[in-house]
Order: sequence, then structure tokens, then C-alpha cells
Amino acid sequence: MMRLKPWFSSFGVWLFPALLLLCGSTQLSAQTKKDPANRVIQISGKVVTEDEGKIMFLPYAVVGVKGTHRGTYTDFSGFFSIVVRPNETLVFSVLGYKDAFYTVPDTLTADRYTIFQVMSKDTFLLPEAVVYPWPDPAFFTQEFLAMDVHDDLEDLARENLSEKSMAALREYLPTDGVEHTSLYLQQQSQSYYYEGQIKPQNVFNAFAWKEFIQAWKRGDFKKKDK
Repeated sequence: MMRLKPWFSSFGVWLFPALLLLCGSTQLSAQTKKDPANRVIQISGKVVTEDEGKIMFLPYAVVGVKGTHRGTYTDFSGFFSIVVRPNETLVFSVLGYKDAFYTVPDTLTADRYTIFQVMSKDTFLLPEAVVYPWPDPAFFTQEFLAMDVHDDLEDLARENLSEKSMAALREYLPTDGVEHTSLYLQQQSQSYYYEGQIKPQNVFNAFAWKEFIQAWKRGDFKKKDK
């Protein structure tokens, strides 16, 4: 009986798995060639639109694969990248634009492609909405005739618009954005005016002393009852 040498036996141990791996790889390659629908293709590109003859990128546009839960969205420059299969349909959706569709051809041979999807604006015509304070003119006539107009309302309006009321509002109401901006710009202008020199002190200003004495005589510094 013939015996195998130890080195040949060890070689057979490594040769058999390698043959299995080679056969499996060949079979998988053959299946891929027979069924090209299993291929994956990376589609990258930009979503753009035309505005007054200029090409503009559309950021945050939704790019999804129709009939699936796969999708992505464009970045600030309108760029996107997604993996699809042949014959799948990409759906491009942006608020204010008509949806666009692109079906991936099954004749593509490479695994990477670039496209530029142009979106067209979609106009929504909404019906006119008119807001009335009353359901119909009859209610308006009824309320107008029933309205009690007397001198008390005029007296109340005159009191609310008096100088005393206006002064109280100016003192206690906070300033708005316009007043804040005006005050800030005045301070900046004054600081730039005295840039590089010593700012004058009002303690030596005769006009400032005059205003102080007049305010003191008027009682501006007295404590006011709230």
C-alpha cells in the first residue's frame, strides 16, 4: 500500500479550501453577470434651478428612492450622493418646486455616475381670503347703531394723550430697537470724535452748570411718588 508523504498531505490540506474559495468566487461572479439588477451604482450630483438666467443650487432638497425607505438630502451647495440599483427611480423634492424623477438605466456599465437635476418652480394659487369683523353687513349695521358714543370716550382719549401721560410712558416704558440703535450710534460717534485726545469734562462746562441749576430749580431731582 502506497503512503503519502507528510509534505504532500500538508499541501492537500491548504489546496482544498483554496479550490473551494476559487469556485465560490467564480460562481458569484457568474451570478452577478447573469443578474445585473443586483449591481449597486453610486449616483452623485447637484440639484439646481434656473432663476433669471442664472443657475442656482438648491440646498436641503430631498433625494429618495421611490418605493423604499432609502434617501438623503442635498447639502448647502446642492450636492448629494446615494447608492441605487438599476431600474430604481430617484425622486427629487423641494418645497416650492415640482417633483422630478430620474430612473437609473440598466445599461450603465460603471458603478459611479454624476447627474445634474434641474428643478422647475411650482406656483400655488390660493383663493382670496377676506376677513371681516362681522359675519355679514347686517351685523355691522346692527352693532354700529347700537354703539354708545358719548363724551366720556372723548375725555378718556384726551387724558390718555395728555402731556403728563406721555411723560409717564416715556419714563417707564422700555426703549425699542430703533432707540437702542440710535443711542449706540451716538455713543460710537462721540467716542470716535474724541479718539486720541482727552475727552472734555463737564465740570468745567459753563453750559452744563447752567442746565444743572435750572433742573435743580425745577425740582427734577426730587423724589417722585410712583
